[in-house]
Amino acid sequence: MDAKGRLNVPQKHRDALLAQCEGALTLTKHPTGCLLLFPRPVWEQHREKIAAWPMSARPWQRIFLRFAADVEIDGSGRILVSPELREAAGLNKDIMMLGMGSHFEIWDATLLKVEEEKAIAAGMPESLGNFTF
Repeated sequence: MDAKGRLNVPQKHRDALLAQCEGALTLTKHPTGCLLLFPRPVWEQHREKIAAWPMSARPWQRIFLRFAADVEIDGSGRILVSPELREAAGLNKDIMMLGMGSHFEIWDATLLKVEEEKAIAAGMPESLGNFTF
């Protein structure tokens, strides 16, 4: 990420995003400390589901919807991450963009390492007990 908050989208992801949604994306905060980057059509489906949550989930609606920001891939293959979102995820210069199937997670590289170490130390969740490669 550069000093102006522009994130260079890796070429392989950029090509796919341009083909899938013409570079129209949505960024939002995730409570674990990362940002979520969605192709806009995928985000719209999630947004509708989140908006339909019951009143008891209002604080969680605020987390996901308040931070949602539409962004576009520019001519240089970058997206601009607002200062508010950079601060929310603790993003600095070294970041990681992880493909998660329908969306991406954007992490500060140091924070991601800490989160991965915590997950490994906690052990494999019981729900993954039968998982193998």
